[in-house]
Amino acid sequence: MYLAKFSQVLAPRTLAGAHSVSVSHFAGATPYATSSGHLGREWLMGMLSAARQQRQASAPLSTASASSKPSGRAGALVFEDGTRFAGTLFGAERSVSGEAVFQTGMVGYPESLTDPSYSGQLLCMTYPLVGNYGVPPQDRDEYGLLTHFESSRIHAQALVVQDYCDEPSHFRNEQTLHQWMASQGVPGISGVDTRALTKKLRNSGSMLAKLVADGDEEDAVLQEDPNRRNLIAEVSCTEPRVYNKGGDVRIVLLDCGVKENIVRLLVQQGAEVKVVPYNHDLLSESDCHGVFISNGPGDPSMAEETTRNLRAFMDSHTEFSTPIMGICMGNQLLARAAGASTYKMTFGNRGQNQPCVDAFSGRCFITSQNHGFAVDTSTLPEDWRESFVNANDGSNEGLVHRSKPYYSVQFHPEHMGGPTDTEFLFARFIYACRLHQRGRMLAADEVLAEPTETKASAKAASATTIKATAY
Repeated sequence: MYLAKFSQVLAPRTLAGAHSVSVSHFAGATPYATSSGHLGREWLMGMLSAARQQRQASAPLSTASASSKPSGRAGALVFEDGTRFAGTLFGAERSVSGEAVFQTGMVGYPESLTDPSYSGQLLCMTYPLVGNYGVPPQDRDEYGLLTHFESSRIHAQALVVQDYCDEPSHFRNEQTLHQWMASQGVPGISGVDTRALTKKLRNSGSMLAKLVADGDEEDAVLQEDPNRRNLIAEVSCTEPRVYNKGGDVRIVLLDCGVKENIVRLLVQQGAEVKVVPYNHDLLSESDCHGVFISNGPGDPSMAEETTRNLRAFMDSHTEFSTPIMGICMGNQLLARAAGASTYKMTFGNRGQNQPCVDAFSGRCFITSQNHGFAVDTSTLPEDWRESFVNANDGSNEGLVHRSKPYYSVQFHPEHMGGPTDTEFLFARFIYACRLHQRGRMLAADEVLAEPTETKASAKAASATTIKATAY
């Protein structure tokens, strides 16, 4: 019985051309039983060693060749206060700088690295093992959207991990994390005490830092502060593009650094989605049935042009308002367009398990998040109210207009990676857009409180299904 169970656990998920470990491989082994009747540690370690040797012998060159492994060059993560964390480089062996932040998700590194919201940041993963399932292919779905990534390239400035795995095992693995990052010119560093690093950032707040490759002059690496740039302008598209042409409702999506799964969940509801640049004149879209403001990187106060355009669009709809929904950066931009202010958080919220309380029902949802700025709710105009609150730190997690179909959330209901608890918000937004198409305006608090009639309305809002790296 034990032998059968361990053969299932140890057998790798077969890659093309590879062989899985079978029970017969251990037929000649003699289990060493302890007095308690359990398998002895020595025999189990022998099984692990034999499995590892067979996997290495049978693995294809694409996953076991020398080119898939880092060179072993040393490097260091150097903070602005002089604190240093030594390690070994992988990916592109070059020096970079940016803002150091930490993320608590256990899975989903392909999605996180390609999330435009991480632009300019040195991303530290608190989960110790990274790279163990490799990198999937660049597959696209029926809408032309990437199925395993949130954009077409890596946006994080660098990746910081404790233990990097250069022998990944996954049936869809196409290349190692090292190979993928090297091909895109993005460096990583492993062997870092990420627990100590995370405690430092929690106590001191997000800090500027440099990743310095061994042999490079530290002073020659210019320290960049990404929050002083309009990062939204750097990651936004430059030309409009349309998905699901001919959908029953027309949505204009303001691209501030949009994730692919946001577009996917909108078109899956049957909508035609027109993705436009961050500085697009929304007044030219008078025939749309809804406006969506995406996530994005950096300080929202740097996106003044986007805020002005959004405010002008809202002011032009005084009687029959077009529904507006925002996510993450969209929450902050909508607040600023309404007249509220935003502030920089100490270390932000980045991960897949942030609890958010619905102000209407008192219900708590587990959410995926990635932001370093938040809305100051004390500056909200009287016709706006808070719709979600973070149960950990009390920060704002959503806004709603009291009489118009305007609402936004700070968290990521599109998950990838993370829980799907709040995916229903997309269905409810499309519901409001369809009502607008029929000549009826629904206030945002009614949209949040009422059931929907959209395609995906059958999804249970209480379902907590993790959808991370499900390739």
